[in-house]
Amino acid sequence: MNFVALKMLFGDRAKYLMLLAGLTFSTMLIVQQGSIFWGLMTWSMSGITNVNAPIWVTDPNINQVEEIKPLADTAVTRVRSVPGVKWAVPLYKGVQRARLRDGNFEQIALVGIDPSTLIGRPHTIMEGKIEDLRAPEAVAVDQLGVERLGGPDKVFVGATFEINDHRARIVAIVKTQKSFQNFPFVYMTYERALSITPAERRKLSYVLVSPMEGVPTEQLVRRIRKETGLGAYTEEQFGWKTIGWILKNTGIGVNFGTTVLLGFVVGMAIAGQTFYLFTVENLKQFGALKAIGASTGMLARMILLQSFTVGVIGYGVGVGLATLFGLTVGSGGRLPFKETWPLLVGVFVALLMICSLSSVISIRKLAKLEPAVVFRG
Repeated sequence: MNFVALKMLFGDRAKYLMLLAGLTFSTMLIVQQGSIFWGLMTWSMSGITNVNAPIWVTDPNINQVEEIKPLADTAVTRVRSVPGVKWAVPLYKGVQRARLRDGNFEQIALVGIDPSTLIGRPHTIMEGKIEDLRAPEAVAVDQLGVERLGGPDKVFVGATFEINDHRARIVAIVKTQKSFQNFPFVYMTYERALSITPAERRKLSYVLVSPMEGVPTEQLVRRIRKETGLGAYTEEQFGWKTIGWILKNTGIGVNFGTTVLLGFVVGMAIAGQTFYLFTVENLKQFGALKAIGASTGMLARMILLQSFTVGVIGYGVGVGLATLFGLTVGSGGRLPFKETWPLLVGVFVALLMICSLSSVISIRKLAKLEPAVVFRG
C-alpha cells in the first residue's frame, strides 16, 4: 500500500509540485526569519559574549548590558572580599566619539579592561599583539572598526586616530561579535579609558568575577548579591535578561513572531487545500481500495505517508534555500543570520504539524467514503 500511495502522490505532478512549493516556502520563511531573529538576539548579547566573564556584577537596578549604571570604585574591593571569589577586575564600557584622520567623526563602543590581567579582551586577535595595550596611547579595534574608521588602507597596526581629542595608536586588530547598536568596539586599558572620557563621579561600569575552584557559580552569585547589595548574574543569566528586555520593550519579537505565524498558516492553507483536492480527484481509487478490503485506518496511513513524504522533501529544500540566503546575503556579518539546531528541530516539528493538520480534512473525507463510489459513472 505504501508503494501505491507514493505512486498516486508523484503521479499527479501538478498537485505534487504545488504541495512541495507551499511547504518549501513555509519552511524557508520560518527558518529565515527565525535565524535573523536569533542573529539579532546574538548581537544584543555581544557586550557579554565578547568579554567572556563567568560572573557580572552590576548596579542592582540594571535591565540589560547596554544600560550602563556606573558603580562606586569601591565595588571592586567589596566584591573581592566575598568568600569564594578567585578574582574580580573592573570593566569600563561606554559610547564615545572618535575623530578620523579625514576630520569625520564616528561613534564607538569603548571598552576599558584590566591592564594587569587583560581580562575582558577579545577572543581572536587578527593582527598585532593584545599585550601591547599596556603601552601609552595603545588601542585595539575590531573588524567593524577597520571598516568604519577609514578602511584597511587607513586603519592598520600602527595607524592613529583620536578619541575625545586624545591620540590613539592601533596596536592590534581583533575579531568580535557585532553589537545590536552596530558600533565598532575599541579596547584600551581601564585606567586610560577613565582618563580620556568625560569627567563623572562614577565611571566603573561592571565588575567581572570568577569563582574559586569548587565554588558553584550560581552559589557565588547569590553570595555576592547578599553581602554587597549589588546585582550579580552569571554570563547566561545576564544574556537572557538582556534578551528579555529587548523582547519586552521593542517590537522585534512581535514582528518576527507574526512573520513566522504567517509562514505556518500559509503552509497549512496550501497543503490542506491541495491535499483535499488530491483526495477528491482520487476518490474512485480510494473507493476501489476500500472495496478490496482496505480499512479506513490503512487509507489514513496512506494519506499521512503522502503528506509526510512531500513535507520532508519540502523541509530539506526550504532549509537549503534559507541557508543559501544566509550564506550570501548574511556573509561578512552584514545580516544577523544564525541558524541553530533547536530552530531546525522546531521547524521540522512545525512542518509535521502542518502535514498532520492538512491531512485531517482528507482523512475525514475518506472515513465517509462508500466503496460503491467506484461503480458510479
